[in-house]
Amino acid sequence: MLWLVASGMPGFDISQGFATNGFGEHSPGGYGLVACLVAEIVLTFFLVFTVLGTTHPKFPAGFGGIPIGFVLVLIHLVGIPITNTSVNPARSIGVAVFQGGWALAQLWLFIVAPIIGALLAVVICRLVRARD
Repeated sequence: MLWLVASGMPGFDISQGFATNGFGEHSPGGYGLVACLVAEIVLTFFLVFTVLGTTHPKFPAGFGGIPIGFVLVLIHLVGIPITNTSVNPARSIGVAVFQGGWALAQLWLFIVAPIIGALLAVVICRLVRARD
């Protein structure tokens, strides 16, 4: 469906990707590999940490979506100029498969970084909860 909508734009070229995640020359802001790796790890950390915190039994039931939504908006505002924001390997894999080429070659970063960020969030969350 996304491809059908995007292909309706005059001048659409799938080889340019459509919000495909990338670093270096494929980063919207031209950010390098290390900057993109750190950004994706940190942004994923904040998303997962927020989800873990708002799904804790001590958090008021039914209100988790509010902070999760705000954090997700903030993550995208920060991350789109850097990498087009991944924080989710499935999101990166989907557009990389359509684009092929350079997007598939850079896909490893957008699988590895979210995993590292999520693992860090779990560790930090457990440390914070252990203090309770």
